[in-house]
Amino acid sequence: MEKHYGQIVEYRVRKNGYSISELAKGLQVNRRSIYNWFNQRNLKKDIILSIGCLLRHDFSEEIPEMFSPDDFNCILYTPAKDADTNAENEHYKNKYVALLEQYNQLLVDSL
Repeated sequence: MEKHYGQIVEYRVRKNGYSISELAKGLQVNRRSIYNWFNQRNLKKDIILSIGCLLRHDFSEEIPEMFSPDDFNCILYTPAKDADTNAENEHYKNKYVALLEQYNQLLVDSL
């Protein structure tokens, strides 16, 4: 029995709790393209690879005839962007709190 690559990918997307909208946004395609891919028995290797990197899932486990574990090196490296984003969020939170305190002080002074 021949594997249905689209169904394999769809199963993993849904199992990981990834929404179709998030997937489409991450791959820069529309949602209809995602649903079309899920219906394709012979889904292209580069599409599966892109989805695997976005989901951080190694499809070489389900599709060893198409991929080796080395193909999914993209999931081994976590970008330092998360740490930068947290620091930036903290900066803006502190700035907001400082402005809010100044505003409250102005209200108290005006009474």
